[in-house]
Amino acid sequence: MATWDAFALATAIAGETRAIELCVGPLATAVRDPVAMAMGIASVAAVARRPVHLAIGSSSHVLVERWHGRRRERTARHIRETAEALRPLLAGEKGRYAGELVRTDGYRLRLPAPETSLTVAAFGEATVRVAAQVADRMVLNLVTPALVAEMAGRTPRLAAWVPAAVDPAPATRAQLARGLIPYLGAEGYSDMFTAAGFGEAVEAARGGMHPAELLEQLPHDLVAAVGLVGTEMDARRRAAEYFDAGLDELVIVPATAGDDAGRRTLQTLRTLAP
Repeated sequence: MATWDAFALATAIAGETRAIELCVGPLATAVRDPVAMAMGIASVAAVARRPVHLAIGSSSHVLVERWHGRRRERTARHIRETAEALRPLLAGEKGRYAGELVRTDGYRLRLPAPETSLTVAAFGEATVRVAAQVADRMVLNLVTPALVAEMAGRTPRLAAWVPAAVDPAPATRAQLARGLIPYLGAEGYSDMFTAAGFGEAVEAARGGMHPAELLEQLPHDLVAAVGLVGTEMDARRRAAEYFDAGLDELVIVPATAGDDAGRRTLQTLRTLAP
């Protein structure tokens, strides 16, 4: 989003690993067009010599309109049209698509067609409906098991990114909490956090409280509501709740403050897959 170019980072990861499959994204459909995405995925797959998958989604007004100078509008339709235009391109066919927001005509991959599934990052009802219709997988970010239960069964596969920290130090908890600040007042997320019992924090965020002050007032258990945080037993119990709610893939995002490269957390939780 703001640091690494996704395709460059995926290529670097491929050079340091042998077997893991890669998934690039979610790439913002208002910023990258289908041809650029298909070329990028095919390039990484050719270098990595293994399947490379693609995730697409929307992004913020700041990223789309201020940083990139593009228009952010009708995001659910933009995701749908991008997915529809991508399918033939990723299959190595000539692209021909004329939608309301997405157009391409005549390009065909010069590299071999990659083995690529298509993931849609969704949260609001409109993008969830689109994911159910066009995606091989839907991925959610920062969700409670209760919300996973609501979404389960709506797409072929359901994945979720969850922050994780085993035996977190104070610096670790602070890092995790800072990552939640932008989401507390955001549409959709605010309803989830309120339903989980954190309505006061949501109202403070919506009221414009300064992030530093808000950080000091966040409940201690807020991060644990959307992640695997605590003792090893706490983390494993929470992971089981996600799988019991219908999650197919748990994507662990380890905190690194107080745990260099997230090694302790990753080594502890490496056997979580059911």
